[in-house]
Amino acid sequence: MLPWTSLITALTLLLYLVITINVGRARAKYKVPPPQMTGDPGFERALRVQQNTSEQIIFFLSALWLFSFYVSPFWGPLLGAIWLVGRIAYAWGYYQAAEKRMIGFVISSFSSIVLLLGSLVGIILSLVQP
Repeated sequence: MLPWTSLITALTLLLYLVITINVGRARAKYKVPPPQMTGDPGFERALRVQQNTSEQIIFFLSALWLFSFYVSPFWGPLLGAIWLVGRIAYAWGYYQAAEKRMIGFVISSFSSIVLLLGSLVGIILSLVQP
């Protein structure tokens, strides 16, 4: 059982749900009917937050679970929590202006990279150790 990793996974899905709802709210606010993907810059920023998070979430969740299993069920969720904080900062900044997204992007990207590299080390060590 990896309850902390499960909690981070559930919180990640909750964050994604909120971000997706924000796209619907932006569609209504800026009067951008589906399937239209362009319109007011406020709508486009909300949509880009959702799209980028969708792109990153597959990488992150895979790395989170591999790291938690092969390296540490303590450090994996902690790095996952950092990823979540980064994603929230990314969304918050991007909703305001595109140039304000970078710090959140860096935080979440760094966390994902550490999870991936750590996973690779953990998996390789498990393969070579008797």
